[in-house]
Amino acid sequence: MNKSSIAFEKQIRKTRFTTVISKIIIYFVLCIWAFTTVYTLFWVVNNSFKDKTVILTDSFSLAVKPILDNYETAFNKLNIGRAYLNSFIISGSTVVLVMVFSGLTAYAMTRYTFRLKNTLYLMFAGSLLFPAFSTIVPIFRMVLQLNLVSHPLGVIIPQTASNLSFAIIVLMGFMSNLPLELEEAAFMEGCNVFDIFFRIILPISKPAFATVAIFTFLWSYNDLFMQMVILRKRETYPICTLLNEISSQFGTDFGLMASAVTIVVLPVLIVYLFLQKNIVKGLTAGAIKG
Repeated sequence: MNKSSIAFEKQIRKTRFTTVISKIIIYFVLCIWAFTTVYTLFWVVNNSFKDKTVILTDSFSLAVKPILDNYETAFNKLNIGRAYLNSFIISGSTVVLVMVFSGLTAYAMTRYTFRLKNTLYLMFAGSLLFPAFSTIVPIFRMVLQLNLVSHPLGVIIPQTASNLSFAIIVLMGFMSNLPLELEEAAFMEGCNVFDIFFRIILPISKPAFATVAIFTFLWSYNDLFMQMVILRKRETYPICTLLNEISSQFGTDFGLMASAVTIVVLPVLIVYLFLQKNIVKGLTAGAIKG
């Protein structure tokens, strides 16, 4: 074996050793990060089954004898069931409106050529740079003029508008790579534009629409700022706004706070656990041409 072969083998071993060490470090860091994230959630859920006096003295022990008093108080006295219904009405309506309007807009932007098309796209992209705090004053004035303060539509309409830009850009990235031959064949068979969209484009674009629906639901569900500004009556409070009220009125009752946080986070976890594959598919689909 000559010197060049020996040097080549040493280089391979050194590369393999470096790769193994790098993977160990990466996985170690990821495990620590995952532990801190999961343990925080476990700590909240565990304390939700304890009495508030036990939490103050020993919050890190396991709930050996779990109690449901905190959850009973949350549902009976705080009317969390009504807040849940309000959240799903607002978030569900927002998701449906965003998917319909963004889907039709993205299809038109990717299939038709018209004046100011590039300007319109830049407006969609540029609107993502504006924070919600900078637009809340004109939004509230418009909602007030429409007499929609303390009405679910007063939140649904602004949330739909604020989520449209992101949804349009995601769907455009996916639809721009769909083959035109399918639409041409459907057009030759006598389908109009809406038939092509709902029968061909929509079924093919399910991963992208699923991504839009998931992110829109999560952003609408967690949008505490706009809900606090527009919704003034307690019977119209969504779950996040009610949780904020609990923290201000029952700040010392950590058991009730823990149970309320668990109830708020549970739907988000369920949505993400069951649909996490669609998030990755929708964001990466259409990223590579060919």
